Amino acid sequence: MLRRFGEPPLAGKNYTIRPGAYAILPLKNRFLMTAQMSPEVDVQLPGGGIDPGESPLQALHREVMEEIGWKIGYPRRMGAFRRFVYMPEYDLWAEKLCHIYVAHPIRQIADPIEPDHATIVLSAEESLAVLGNDGDRSFLQEYCANGL
Repeated sequence: MLRRFGEPPLAGKNYTIRPGAYAILPLKNRFLMTAQMSPEVDVQLPGGGIDPGESPLQALHREVMEEIGWKIGYPRRMGAFRRFVYMPEYDLWAEKLCHIYVAHPIRQIADPIEPDHATIVLSAEESLAVLGNDGDRSFLQEYCANGL
């Protein structure tokens, strides 16, 4: 059974399952993150939804490129969690199934193309303090504690 982070599902709401792939990207003792700038700043692990017909790894590479413009290599799956959220950009109540990977940032080859996203580089402490959801934070804490 997948760990759940965040609020429990609300009674009477229909949730759409939204699988996604996200990356912990260590870069010289710091971490590449994305900040979604509106409607308020939300710091996240780079990644996003898995499109129909796409594998989690294909989605991971595509989403990291869209959100921070980096090519990544050697992704290794750490695990997964779920959370129940409202996604205002889609007007959708979602059960997000978040697959978490660790990957090596190879190089930045483009600017982010995802609207309202900015690339940021933070220390582990800064990342843990500002990550917008407890699931991302838990996996980053595990990564930092175990030196995976």
